[in-house]
Amino acid sequence: MKTLLALAALLLASGCATTGGNSNPADPWEGLNRATYGFNDAVDKAVLKPVAQGYVKVVPEFARAGVTNFFENISDVDTGINNLLQGKFVQGGSDLGRFAFNTVFGIFGLWDVATPLGLEKHYEDFGQTLGWWGMPPGPYLVIPLLGPSTLRDAPARYVDAYAGYYPYVDDIAVRNSLFGIGIVSTRANLLQGEKILDEAALDKYSFVRDAWLQRRRNQVYDGSPPREKEE
Repeated sequence: MKTLLALAALLLASGCATTGGNSNPADPWEGLNRATYGFNDAVDKAVLKPVAQGYVKVVPEFARAGVTNFFENISDVDTGINNLLQGKFVQGGSDLGRFAFNTVFGIFGLWDVATPLGLEKHYEDFGQTLGWWGMPPGPYLVIPLLGPSTLRDAPARYVDAYAGYYPYVDDIAVRNSLFGIGIVSTRANLLQGEKILDEAALDKYSFVRDAWLQRRRNQVYDGSPPREKEE
């Protein structure tokens, strides 16, 4: 769900509004994936979306921005490490520098003081690193409660988790509270983006799949993917 707005904007920009029956060779497990997508969508409508809507109504905008900045700050560590693993030392240094400045001077990342200093934010993860090393993505895979992925990217999520807070917070109540707040904050940030999806797609599953795969390929190749072989 985190990339819903970006996915919708990507396909709209490329004129790829999706209709039903649009098969994709990268999705050999489509039957299972559609079932998982339906389950995720049902959980979202029943639980996540109502909670996110309540969060937006109750929590002031500046406070929500602070929560988003806090989790974005934590993600800079993972991004920095993966940039270094890809040999992008300037970007990696910038990301780790962002984390240091925002943690100290931005009060644990609640304020982004690094961007005005010229420390640009990047987005990298271990799945992108594996792709940069030449590992193919494998089949498209929808993970229960987590959403779109691939056979390559799914296990890479566990590697990324060790660069975050989750494995290092011993207090179970605090750890679970942080996890829950992060999910609600992410879902709240997507409330406006889902309107684009609802209006643009006749087959939401195909729309999200095709947009996610296209965006993921662009991420692995830093926005300049090689030309794909035509059928």
